[in-house]
Amino acid sequence: MRIIIHKRINIIMKFRLFFAVFLIGSTSMAWSQFPEVKTDLDRKVKAFLDSNSRNWRDLNIPLVDGKVLYDLIVENNYKSAVEIGTSTGHSAIWIAWALSKTGGKLITIEIDGSRYQKAKENIELAGLSDYVDLRHGNAHQLVPALNGKYDFVFSDADKDWYKNYFVAMDSKLVVGGTFAAHNVAQRTRDIREFLDYIESLSNYKTTIDRTSREGISISRKISEK
Repeated sequence: MRIIIHKRINIIMKFRLFFAVFLIGSTSMAWSQFPEVKTDLDRKVKAFLDSNSRNWRDLNIPLVDGKVLYDLIVENNYKSAVEIGTSTGHSAIWIAWALSKTGGKLITIEIDGSRYQKAKENIELAGLSDYVDLRHGNAHQLVPALNGKYDFVFSDADKDWYKNYFVAMDSKLVVGGTFAAHNVAQRTRDIREFLDYIESLSNYKTTIDRTSREGISISRKISEK
């Protein structure tokens, strides 16, 4: 009986040790995915993202994908961004955080009223309202109506409209700019049609970021035509 109890205690202790190591590793991995904190705004954004790390559902991107978007913007010094499909604001916060480094601003569009209101609240709590122009409406109409030039576009709305969003933004995207699209790992008919089209264009160079489990296509505009 004592031997059995002793074995059970060993098993329990090993399990607890494994769980502790797992938690430490997970926490370290999560911290390593955040940019270096240098300013008060950085601290505020990171604290907000930390405290809400388990709340980003409802069509939001995962943390690792947010870091991909952040790096794209900061490394290329992008300043004029458009996001199609805000949801409740996770990706918008990552994009706006990056734009706070480059001196830029984001226009982000959300069709659903409740998600729009929650995104507005989240962006304010993260301290990034000055870097975001949040618009409520149907992107099918709002995207073609956008004026001006942009250097970064992130599409994460209705997948069957990805190609249409790209066509609407193509002439407004500056050379050197990027059109990124989420969930391309799904490879549905609509996603394949979008990727086939954009990959056929000689003035765009398209790669797929494989660090994202969902798949992010990154299409860099290398010339006007």
